[in-house]
Amino acid sequence: MKKTVKDIDVSGKKVLVRNDFNVPLIHGEVSDDTRIRAALPTIEYLIEQNAAIVLCSHLGRPKGTPEEKYRMKPVARRLTEILNTVVGTVDDCIGPRVEAMKNDLVPGEILLLENTRFHAGEKKNDAGFAAELAKGMDIFVNDAFGAAHRAHASTEGVARHLPAVAGLLMDREISVLQQLVDNPETPITAIFGGAKISDKIGVLERFIEKADYILIGGGMANTFLKARGLEVGQSFLAEEDLDTAKEILEKAGDKLILPVDVVVTKEIKKNADCETVSVEDVPADGRIADVGSGTVDLFIEKASGSRTVLWNGPLGVFETPPFDKGTTEVARRLGDLDVNTYVGGGDSVAAVNNAGVENRMAHVSTGGGAFLEFMEGKTLPGVAALQDK
Repeated sequence: MKKTVKDIDVSGKKVLVRNDFNVPLIHGEVSDDTRIRAALPTIEYLIEQNAAIVLCSHLGRPKGTPEEKYRMKPVARRLTEILNTVVGTVDDCIGPRVEAMKNDLVPGEILLLENTRFHAGEKKNDAGFAAELAKGMDIFVNDAFGAAHRAHASTEGVARHLPAVAGLLMDREISVLQQLVDNPETPITAIFGGAKISDKIGVLERFIEKADYILIGGGMANTFLKARGLEVGQSFLAEEDLDTAKEILEKAGDKLILPVDVVVTKEIKKNADCETVSVEDVPADGRIADVGSGTVDLFIEKASGSRTVLWNGPLGVFETPPFDKGTTEVARRLGDLDVNTYVGGGDSVAAVNNAGVENRMAHVSTGGGAFLEFMEGKTLPGVAALQDK
């Protein structure tokens, strides 16, 4: 078990908090504040405890230099609205101006640093950059489970310079997922989507041993279908994963369930014409873009006999309606089942939110890659760096 922010004295201290504020922006404003709201318990606890709070996070994928579209000011505006207290900003995350603002910060005040990935030293876990982030601070709190699988300066490096503990969100993620790894209720059904098998080999192999059923959708299902000798037309296909798919099919046997029908289109675009066909009848010029209603029924039938369902990854081209229907319908119907469903990964979480069933899930994780690596049993650098109880 890791120490949490509640296990140490933070009163009057300057606390650096690593959050996961990698949120979607539309026209310069936060379009989904789920990750911001998930960070509130730790921030509010630190306010109550009279700490001076410095928040930091990455946003988007800048290449180690500043990019206007990835600035943190929209996050600060949203935090200010939610907390009803001013969240200050600064145009960098290290340097003399940042140091001065840290020094001037008094208990109860909040400062949000600029995007940590505006510096190449962040992803390189540069010791000097980590030391600069830590400068002037008393304690480091990591509350960014979604970035805990990355050994970056703001997730792992800073912990070498400051007493490091888990935030309340991080603590909940670790405790819930550790229970799921160590002692899940059986039977177990695992649902995996997304594009490539190679991204999920480790967790697939682990669940071949643990799960009663493994249900496959999304782009990766195309590769499995092709490995079974079916044609997939012009669909996305990871040719380099075909041999791996054949090996997994052989290992998993009847446990591994593929789509029985799919939604096909000639062009993947918003509101494109489409039809549902059997997986045996995909036209040569068709592109598989979603699972069909028969597959949804099959997946829910398998899941309904379980006590635990684990879900990671969309079952179609979720970001492009109408190809979000299969994923959203699975989310809605999982919410109606008397099972413990654990969801991780951005599109899976978005589907659960869109279906309005997030409160019916056993746990909705803030991590995608971190969620998968935890399920594999891997050590997450951002967690390993924290103090043990």
